[in-house]
Amino acid sequence: MKDIIQADVPKDLSKIKTKIFFNLTKRQLLCFGGGALAGVPLYFLTRNALPRSLALLLMILVMMPFFLLAMYEKNGQPLEVVARHIIDTRFRRVKRRPYKTNNLYAALEKQAALNKEVKAIVRPVQTAVRQKKGKAGRKAAQSEADPGGKKAAERGTGAGQKKE
Repeated sequence: MKDIIQADVPKDLSKIKTKIFFNLTKRQLLCFGGGALAGVPLYFLTRNALPRSLALLLMILVMMPFFLLAMYEKNGQPLEVVARHIIDTRFRRVKRRPYKTNNLYAALEKQAALNKEVKAIVRPVQTAVRQKKGKAGRKAAQSEADPGGKKAAERGTGAGQKKE
């Protein structure tokens, strides 16, 4: 019973990738195949025209991007996704993106200031209207209270008098 085989199983199974051939994933196989299709014929075409070491360095330079696409990952994202994010943040998007919040208290303060301003505009108009109504109301009240009295005497006409 001592010879029990144990295998460690990772907690996060989403990080496990399916291996197809030579312990490589499908993505890695495609990238290495593309690199071989681009680099090996280039080497055979340039080895007679250039020194062999220079032809070999040229082949390595052509194959290097394919190797990086196959092997590089950051935070579970492949190289082209990481490169797209970098290009977006550096060149496509606006550099300054201010952080704006929807502050309820600032909105309430702004509304209170607007209400105060509206009251300052409306109050003089309301007092002027009240004063006009007050004068007209007092005149009407005096004429109703004393139709032929003091005011009519001042004008020279009374209730029983005719104006000539």
